[in-house]
Amino acid sequence: MATPSIDPLLLAFPESLESERLLIRAPLWGDGPAVNEAVAESIEQLQPWMPWAQRVPTVEQSELDMRRSRLLFLERKDLRLVLVHKETGRIAGSSGLHRIDWQSRSFEIGYWIRTSFAGQGYMTEAVHAITSFAIRELEANRVEIRCDSRNVRSARVAERAGFVLEGILRKKSCAVDGSLRDTMVFSKVRGSEF
Repeated sequence: MATPSIDPLLLAFPESLESERLLIRAPLWGDGPAVNEAVAESIEQLQPWMPWAQRVPTVEQSELDMRRSRLLFLERKDLRLVLVHKETGRIAGSSGLHRIDWQSRSFEIGYWIRTSFAGQGYMTEAVHAITSFAIRELEANRVEIRCDSRNVRSARVAERAGFVLEGILRKKSCAVDGSLRDTMVFSKVRGSEF
């Protein structure tokens, strides 16, 4: 579906959505300490895949990151989302819609899960909800997930959420350790997968 070109700043859409167990919302000022706690708990699992997670940030650095994310969300340049466990109020991870092309309505879902929430289906649940949000609220024509081909857990989330493996980009980018990595590209596109 072709969508008329519009300045993304004029787009109005909700800043939160819910899945069965998660409140999925835009970042807010003051989120830094709770996000910092989640990153600190999960640093060993994040380090192999996330360039930003090579050491635990300070609480102040986490707060600055959340404030920058808030501004980018408001500018519609990057739609980072915080995953909050409804029952406990704890940060379960982070996701969002990145590498946005508003003209073609194409988005990439990125994600990381807090170690104590891993292996329980929370990220697959979040990806389903965020994909539905992108389709319904943002009129997405394409949603993709990219991950290092060695990141089996991340690839399994994409598969469980019904994304199709389009291909593997060989030696696409540098991994955290500086080696060249292959990047798996999964997608859902309007007309076939939604």
